Amino acid sequence: PERGNQTDMTKFILLGFGGLLDQNIFLFLLFLVIYVATVAGNTLIVALVVADPRLHTPMYFFLGNLSSLETCYSSTLLPRVLASLRTGNRTILFNGCFTQMYFFGALASTECYLLAAMSYDRYLAICKPLHYLVLMNNRCCVQLAAGSWLSGFLATAVFVLFMSQLIFCGPNEIDHFYCDPVPLIQLGCGDKRLMVLLDFIMACVFTLPPFLLTVSSYVCIIATILRIPSATGRQKTFSTCSSHLIVVTIFYGTILVAYTLLKLETPRILKKVLSLCYTVLTPLANPLIYSLRNREFKEALSKAIAPTHHP
Repeated sequence: PERGNQTDMTKFILLGFGGLLDQNIFLFLLFLVIYVATVAGNTLIVALVVADPRLHTPMYFFLGNLSSLETCYSSTLLPRVLASLRTGNRTILFNGCFTQMYFFGALASTECYLLAAMSYDRYLAICKPLHYLVLMNNRCCVQLAAGSWLSGFLATAVFVLFMSQLIFCGPNEIDHFYCDPVPLIQLGCGDKRLMVLLDFIMACVFTLPPFLLTVSSYVCIIATILRIPSATGRQKTFSTCSSHLIVVTIFYGTILVAYTLLKLETPRILKKVLSLCYTVLTPLANPLIYSLRNREFKEALSKAIAPTHHP
């Protein structure tokens, strides 16, 4: 069916870091190093979790899911940014733009719920240790992970379907380095109130419940840890969830700062830099934090690098 002047709009122009054109080579190398390190680090985590029987626990099952997600998450954005910096071609086809927006939105939504599932796992392990193995059994782990992935991908599909019905009749420049829904809605013609409302509902449903669940889990965890009489016991118990707490803080902290500043009159380049934090740096931070701070993980890594030979 004909949709106004929609047929004329076959592509968008992603302005990206247009103000830093003289820095293209530096930015290309920087993003290339980040992308390679992110994919390598997260793939290593998945490989170790699968290969090492000692890591076949609920905590590492969720970490494997998170690392798989981070690899996909980076791959929806960075190759496109790298190609643009390398060739100078900043156009993206209409379908390509919506495909990128779909996968980016679906994976970001899934990540919120996966992080919540991980905090629930830590809550059961620390606050309900006697019931932990019964409550967090294999079936429960699979259901929590599958629920996170399915809800993210299905809800985003509905949102993108509605978005694709918007009529775009000119200008076609998106002042961002990826197809973000907010500037895309602004480019649409006609009545956009439904899309603005839908975007707001999606943001609330996929950030507030998991965020509140994560916060309440950690309130209970910290209360339990403070009741442990020995300092060594407190430190040992806290170390089991400190890596996850750092990842959660970086993820929600950068989103909160970025979206608060998006509402204010902030320089556009600063908004893009903040967007980089939660789209590019969080997937990179995940393997670094877990590999540097986790004893079991370090042991699995050293075993994989230098396996012990028994005579």
